[in-house]
Amino acid sequence: MGNILTTIKRFLSNKNTVTILGVLLGILVLYIGYNYRVKQATTPITVPYAKEELSSRTLITSDMIGYMEVSSSVVKNSQNLITNAQQLINQYVAFGTTIPANSLFYQSQVLSSDEMPDSAFENIPDQYTLYSLKVDLHTTYGNSIYPGNYIDLYFKGIDETQKVMFGKMIESIEVYAVKDSQGNHVFETTVESRTPSEILFAVPNDMYELLMKAGYITGSSIEIIPVPRNKSYSLNPGDTVVSSDYIRNFILSKSATIPQNVTTTTPTPDNNSDNDNNNNE
Repeated sequence: MGNILTTIKRFLSNKNTVTILGVLLGILVLYIGYNYRVKQATTPITVPYAKEELSSRTLITSDMIGYMEVSSSVVKNSQNLITNAQQLINQYVAFGTTIPANSLFYQSQVLSSDEMPDSAFENIPDQYTLYSLKVDLHTTYGNSIYPGNYIDLYFKGIDETQKVMFGKMIESIEVYAVKDSQGNHVFETTVESRTPSEILFAVPNDMYELLMKAGYITGSSIEIIPVPRNKSYSLNPGDTVVSSDYIRNFILSKSATIPQNVTTTTPTPDNNSDNDNNNNE
């Protein structure tokens, strides 16, 4: 027994032996660590995916969600990736976003009902009012008027002599949205074909009143007709202005002008101050 211990001590006291053992131990540690890291990076994780193409503003339900396994490295490198289906059910696809079929879900693609905006109302300038113009497939030139386009409005009516009036009424108007009869944006999805029902745009307040008055005039067969222009017209828009004083005056002659009364509040006398003044006297 003593000889065995002596042999072991001599073996371990040899510098070459210690060096070899150290190298082997280091290799072993590296091997174990490497395999652990590889296993961690390649261990599959189950995540939800879209079973079908989901268009903007779609309410996500459980039957739209499938599950697939991906390596944990995919999840680690995609901090925005949604890994829990409960974060998706009863949420909406974000406005202007389409989630392709078989695609994973990301947080930026999904919003709650309270977070869903309507972009038609986001960028209305001060002293402007949003106006909804009724249209159809024909008056939009076969769905050729898009949000962001600049259009002109033409006026059609019958005067007192039963003559047709037709001419440009307002020019250089930016289209904010094109919606169907259900209030859905026509161009937000390629999954279904939607028929335009209204064009939304904003005009200065006085032009908004002019358009509203024109719509209420009876017996003149008045129509407000949107007319698209070319690409250059939209890229270099001018000011939104009334093009025809004749048309404006015709509309105003058929309607009353309501004076804008400004109500002022008379300050209430401060009784305490009066009492103080009397006491001082």
